Amino acid sequence: MFSRDFFTRLVRAAAIGLGTLGATGCSVAQQDSFTLVTELPPGFSIKGEASYAPRTGETCTVPPRNGKNYPGKKFFEQELNNDAQTAHFKVPLTSNEGGCPLVLKSFGYEVDGKYGAARLNIGRDYTGISFEDGSNNIQPTSPKTLKKECQWLFRTTGPKNYISKILSCKAVADPITSAVLKRDQLSGKTLTVIFSLAQEELPYMGDTWIKFPEGWKRCLGKNIEDPYGFCSGNTTDFKPFKMPDGRDCTVYPNCTE
Repeated sequence: MFSRDFFTRLVRAAAIGLGTLGATGCSVAQQDSFTLVTELPPGFSIKGEASYAPRTGETCTVPPRNGKNYPGKKFFEQELNNDAQTAHFKVPLTSNEGGCPLVLKSFGYEVDGKYGAARLNIGRDYTGISFEDGSNNIQPTSPKTLKKECQWLFRTTGPKNYISKILSCKAVADPITSAVLKRDQLSGKTLTVIFSLAQEELPYMGDTWIKFPEGWKRCLGKNIEDPYGFCSGNTTDFKPFKMPDGRDCTVYPNCTE
């Protein structure tokens, strides 16, 4: 979804908390934008990309990227915070690049969550929202709310079997909310996206951990150095592992039995 240097030249277009920063690109009228409110759990950050496409019926194309100018793209950022946080983004529904009338096609999120003190103790996932022409038969509530739940998936890596985590974020099904939102229902409105964190963590790969009342135990596999360590029916032999903070443990997440 994101180019290699997608966020190396971020143009700040949002305010953390109650403030608001302007989006890049041509200015748009108030009625051609909506407010995107993003709620994050503690220890999370997001970077967003609003992508635009030619309006229906237009034969023009989005101009190619030119240096720091990204036609058809607008970038947003909500920085990492150890506390739960809310940010407000003013997102244009329309734009005009090189004389080509554009409409908002999608808003993509890069979601980062921090699970340890080390610089690399970060999990990342991608999710987003799509937009289209027309209107729904069901009138939207104001503000409209979308819910996305993130979950930590744990595994062991390296010869010392350090715990590392992978972040997985998925939309929470809501029968009232369409998977694709209608642009004409958002003009001048507020759309709230709530990211929550599941309380339970799960193994990243199946048949590698066994759950006991005191927690999860890491299967031994062929031997203690087996990087895959599949259980393969062996429910009695396990191997120790290290927490991100360096503790030697035998059960996750309680460390000791």
